[in-house]
Amino acid sequence: MNATGGTAPDAPSAFPWDDALALGLGTLRWRPRDFWAATPRELIAAAGPSTRRSPAAGRADLDRLIAAYPDDA
Repeated sequence: MNATGGTAPDAPSAFPWDDALALGLGTLRWRPRDFWAATPRELIAAAGPSTRRSPAAGRADLDRLIAAYPDDA
């Protein structure tokens, strides 16, 4: 069941065209024909490591959070 109570899958969010155009044409300075020929995955890869997610928290991070924010007894 989705948020509206139906059984159809939720609609995907809109593609961030303004951000993609700013990155491809502005930051990367691609020609329009190169931008429109690229896939979203290629655009993200060309943006470099700054657009990649940080690694997931490890056990040491979890232990540090548990120590900092203990459950009330």
